[in-house]
Amino acid sequence: MAYYLSPRFLEKLAVHITKNYLKLPQVKIPLILGVHGRKGEGKTFQCELVYERMGIEVVHISGGELESPDAGDPARLIRLRYREAAELVRVRGKMAVLMINDIDAGAGRFDALTQYTVNTQLVNNTLMNIADNPTNVQLPGSYDENEIQRVPIILTGNDLSTLYAPLIRDGRMEKFYWEPDRSDRIGIVGGIFEPDRLSQSDIDTLVDTFPTQAIDFFGAVRAQIYNEQIRDFIYSVGLENVSRSVVNTTTPPTFRKPDFSLSHLIEVGDRLVREQRRVSDMRLANEYNRVLQGAMPGASSAPTSDSFYRAYNPNDTPAAAEGATGGDAVRPSSNGNGGSCPMPDSSQSIYSPTPPIYAPTHPPSPPSTLPPDLRQQINAILSQGYRLGIEHVDKRRFQTNAWQSGPAISGQDAATASAAVERCLSDYAQDYVRLIGIDPKTKQRVMEQIIQRPGQ
Repeated sequence: MAYYLSPRFLEKLAVHITKNYLKLPQVKIPLILGVHGRKGEGKTFQCELVYERMGIEVVHISGGELESPDAGDPARLIRLRYREAAELVRVRGKMAVLMINDIDAGAGRFDALTQYTVNTQLVNNTLMNIADNPTNVQLPGSYDENEIQRVPIILTGNDLSTLYAPLIRDGRMEKFYWEPDRSDRIGIVGGIFEPDRLSQSDIDTLVDTFPTQAIDFFGAVRAQIYNEQIRDFIYSVGLENVSRSVVNTTTPPTFRKPDFSLSHLIEVGDRLVREQRRVSDMRLANEYNRVLQGAMPGASSAPTSDSFYRAYNPNDTPAAAEGATGGDAVRPSSNGNGGSCPMPDSSQSIYSPTPPIYAPTHPPSPPSTLPPDLRQQINAILSQGYRLGIEHVDKRRFQTNAWQSGPAISGQDAATASAAVERCLSDYAQDYVRLIGIDPKTKQRVMEQIIQRPGQ
């Protein structure tokens, strides 16, 4: 299959990689190149095409490897892989790069409730240290006086603004926003359908029919074309015989060439677009919250899920949070740790990742049993216009500082907030619990204090 490599992408990566292997007099060269852009536009795949074209050795790290139950492991892994890339240059006499995919998913911070762990801090600090001293990268517990080969680092991600600001400054990281233009899209889509012998006019029409879709959409369209034949194959051999027909068989099934006509491709594409819209339009999380709030007395004064989202997200649209998953981006759980959040009846029960919101109930709850100093602190935080949050962690994870976000606490009434905090302490009776104060304007934490220690 003939894949399309964008000239702009090739030039950007080739210049950055080559420049890092040259000794330019008194020129400060950023070690890191951050390739960012919206999801599904082929950032990683374009990088792989550049490496293949230039004959570059690649050492990979996934964003999912940047968190671990053991503090320090991800930072050590980065140093180890960097030295491995430098050794490849020495042994094989070829250029090499260290590539970290989805860096924002592993080390980014998307809002005030995203967990920021020790490992996140160490990963950021390690990358900054390597960028400042690329020929002196040591492993913990050892020291090598000999300098190693400088190796450029390529990062990919959707939103680099979620990373630690000193890491992405211009002296350490060069940024490249990848947004394929029409000619790039036509070239890439033409490469995807090259085995199917689509005409150039069909490729142009297909791209122009779905101008807002990402590149991976067209790959999904091509994959969907084969669904019809696979369905016919399943029914022809029988569901009970599918396994023996495709696994460990000497005569694997063969399929004729599907219908790759333009009209059929557009029909399949429209079907995928409708499914995308259903995901956006269903908004089951909002429906769940409406059912939940409707079951509560005094629900009219409770904030909606949309207002909760806007309060904790710097952008005003839920779509801005897309891709904010993975790594150590921990969201509040929906009663996943024994919480006492009221649930609708079984006929209306709908799963929702949105955290429960404690709203005032009537009749009023009994007087709070919280210590007076804690009630006074809650009142002081709310009186300054800050919001309250809860984090908890079990005894084992407390040693690694791996806190988990608890349910959000809504409202500015001190009595209601105290009652919500008291319920959280009861729900997480065996955990460490800490109270956090959040500035709703800057989305930054203004206070953190442990208010419960198990066994004390």
